[in-house]
Amino acid sequence: MASPALHYPPELLLRAQGIRVAFFDVDGVLTDGGLYISAEGETLKRFHTLDGHGLKLLARAGIVPCVISGRDSAPLRLRLQALGVQHLRLGTEDKRPAAEALLAELGLDWSQAAAMGDDWPDLPVMQRAAFACAPPQAHAEVLAVAHHVTQAAAGAGAGREFCDLLLVAGGHYRRLLEEVLA
Repeated sequence: MASPALHYPPELLLRAQGIRVAFFDVDGVLTDGGLYISAEGETLKRFHTLDGHGLKLLARAGIVPCVISGRDSAPLRLRLQALGVQHLRLGTEDKRPAAEALLAELGLDWSQAAAMGDDWPDLPVMQRAAFACAPPQAHAEVLAVAHHVTQAAAGAGAGREFCDLLLVAGGHYRRLLEEVLA
């Protein structure tokens, strides 16, 4: 097989090595941040399949995907269930204690954590994680702490880009790609 098409700077890969858990915000990271609210008050969200497959690949590589969101909705729960995401905290604006509880549950610590967020509520998790990532339209304070800003926009593959980077840094990417091509 030819070499994988993805390449990242060595210093970025070094920073992202040893990651065992990845925290994701939802609105503005796994979605474009827009909220569609029906006349009945139902909130609809648009998810990208690239991001969903990235979460599945992380799990296959032994990197636990965790979702921490300020919102809780039936569409979000359905999507996460379909993706097999088992570790989540929904409806919480105080994300640091939620992340710490998940780390304790998994027997991991901040040095093994990566986080992707887009706004102030995500900062406490991103600042403590060994590796922080943000989509390009994230708030300036979030962009300032991110070790990597994705090329792809939120809800349009940014989450997958984060997943791919973690998979390359952890040495899992080539094996997973070869499994698909076998």
